[in-house]
Amino acid sequence: MENPDNIDRMTTLSQVMEKLRERGIHREFRMNESCEMKYEDSEKNYQPKELTILKTYRFEGDSNPDDNAVLYVLEDNSGNKGIIIDSYGAESNYPGHEFDTFLREIPINESDEYNF
Repeated sequence: MENPDNIDRMTTLSQVMEKLRERGIHREFRMNESCEMKYEDSEKNYQPKELTILKTYRFEGDSNPDDNAVLYVLEDNSGNKGIIIDSYGAESNYPGHEFDTFLREIPINESDEYNF
């Protein structure tokens, strides 16, 4: 994970996802084939300024660089919280540059509330 102080705490993607589920955060924001960012089970099409990144977790595979992943905790301007999970490195879950561009434009307001 990103914070070396957490080395004895949550160290896997599944552990962090479970902790977030316990806090009611389990729905995903996903970019569809039309490069529209949607909240799971919603038709709303988000723009980056309508979201805030609350926390970023990075996970590195011990033996395989293909196991690298990043999990973002986000909140929309209506208070809905969700996650985005993406591989990083050579392979991303999202083809093209639209996803990366979208992420870079989302405001960041890191919250200590999600330091597990």
